[in-house]
Amino acid sequence: MSANRISKFLSLAAVAGLALSPISVSAQATAETANPLGLPTDVSILGNSDPNVRKATAVVNGFVITGTDVDQRAALLVAANEREISPEELERVKMQVLRNLIDETLQIQAAETQEITIPQAEIDQSYARVAAQNFGQDESAMGEYLRSIGSSPQSLKRQIHGELAWSRLLRRNFAPFVNVSADEVNDLIQRLEANRGTDEYRLGEIFLQATPETAAQVQGNAQQIVEQLRQGGSFVAYARQFSQASTAAVGGDLGWIALPQLKNPQLETVVGEMSPGQLVGPLEIPGGYWIGLLIDKRQVLTADPRDAVLSLKQIALDFTGVPEAERTPRLESFLAGVQQLRGCGDAEAGASALGATVVTNDEIAARALPEQLQQLVLNLQLGQVTPPFGSFEEGVRVLMLCGRDDPQAASGPDFDTLMGQLEEERIQRRAQRYLRDLRNDAYIEYN
Repeated sequence: MSANRISKFLSLAAVAGLALSPISVSAQATAETANPLGLPTDVSILGNSDPNVRKATAVVNGFVITGTDVDQRAALLVAANEREISPEELERVKMQVLRNLIDETLQIQAAETQEITIPQAEIDQSYARVAAQNFGQDESAMGEYLRSIGSSPQSLKRQIHGELAWSRLLRRNFAPFVNVSADEVNDLIQRLEANRGTDEYRLGEIFLQATPETAAQVQGNAQQIVEQLRQGGSFVAYARQFSQASTAAVGGDLGWIALPQLKNPQLETVVGEMSPGQLVGPLEIPGGYWIGLLIDKRQVLTADPRDAVLSLKQIALDFTGVPEAERTPRLESFLAGVQQLRGCGDAEAGASALGATVVTNDEIAARALPEQLQQLVLNLQLGQVTPPFGSFEEGVRVLMLCGRDDPQAASGPDFDTLMGQLEEERIQRRAQRYLRDLRNDAYIEYN
């Protein structure tokens, strides 16, 4: 099971822990203005000043979350990142996972209180679908994989239980009371049409809430997340585990948006200057710290050339077993030969004469190619080839364009799709408030 596949089963609830830090101000009036709780300006900590130095277990309204529960769920996040993490980082992850497990427990309990139960058979069916998607119907293989990374089938099934229960509660209790008018949707359609041809951005976000008292600690946490992401960490996994935005449930994916939808001039400026794949942050914004990833960029209601469906022939020359002294002359012969090929009909015979092989793909989107090759291929005429790429170790190859179906001009999302998006946004905002109330009312004992 790949890391990307594992990451989408990480906890839906993501809450960053915020510890109070001392306030340092010179004037009492300033302290009172900045500190609505009326805390003293000179705080003396009694006892352990680091709340993270404790055993990661808890009892939530009588339900016990064990250290094993935390370890097994944390193992999913570690596996999703496909790299080693330091012991200090692992402890921080475990404390975050504990917070997520607390939220998950509260969600399941809230559903059960309202007589929403998820049959074990339904949980098992969802688990089987995961196995089918990743292990070809072989549940035992997925179980072995989960145990090999330090997790377990039971841990994943518990998460599935939480997601199903929370989703059902939201659909029953919130969805019927969310109203989006036809005028709102039509206004949105008109704005899209008015912005036809302007840039829109597909963004990923991680947002950590902060108060003046906790800003320094939260900023440090955000900076650690950025460092882990720059070292290859999964943005989706970290967003699901740590982000406090409503997009945490979908790995931080904001979808396609125009800059004014960010409703923050600072973010509009920053995102407008980003390139696809670029990571920025943490940026201080009202309420906390924001980390952004530009997934992609396109123009509103305009066909994207990268959506063209191509027919390609890959002509490759393998140098395995070729003496080093003969490699360069053979490469020069190959490069001269591919330039003499008379279109796609001559590819197989011509490649064979050059000692090369041909692989054909008649339906590949240009955007599915490596970024360095996308524009090269889109600039080709039928029968032309790209410049060579590769190496003696991995082989040298060219791509020949044999067909191209250009995308039609985008008509934009339809009325029902836009209404569904607006309704979902409002449901998630209500869900955040409801979960906050559940936390406030919960009896939680830490061990």
